[in-house]
Amino acid sequence: MTNTFSLQPLVDLAKIKNESAAKKLGSLNRNQQSAQSKLELLLQYRKDYQDKMHQAQLNGMGLEDLRNFQDFIYRLDDAITQQTAVVTQAQVSVESGRCELTDTQRRMKSFDTLAQRHTASVNTLQSKLEQKLNDEHTGRMSAFKNSGNHASDNDD
Repeated sequence: MTNTFSLQPLVDLAKIKNESAAKKLGSLNRNQQSAQSKLELLLQYRKDYQDKMHQAQLNGMGLEDLRNFQDFIYRLDDAITQQTAVVTQAQVSVESGRCELTDTQRRMKSFDTLAQRHTASVNTLQSKLEQKLNDEHTGRMSAFKNSGNHASDNDD
């Protein structure tokens, strides 16, 4: 087994994709909030204009003015309908972005787990190799000392 993790490029790619998905989700959230703000502004403007029309009716207004008010309110209603569709689409996009981020995080975690397992395996093999080398060295030293003692016994 080599010390290098063969899937490291995939780990790096997963991290890049995860960062990209997080940035994309941030952008989608900002777009959704902006669309929601525009919708709220249109709704408030319609309410204000409706109140203005009601006040004008109480003060007495001509048929032409009433028709103009109503036409403008209908156009506001159309704009509100369109903006509501934009908000709905933005919400769908945000949910899709969340799913994408969750998926990239899951992949990144899987690759990180594999990398950790690889590192643990390499460390275990290195420890075993070091232990084997130490045992061999100790065995040689012991054999060397024993052979030195036997040689001095023979000299007597």
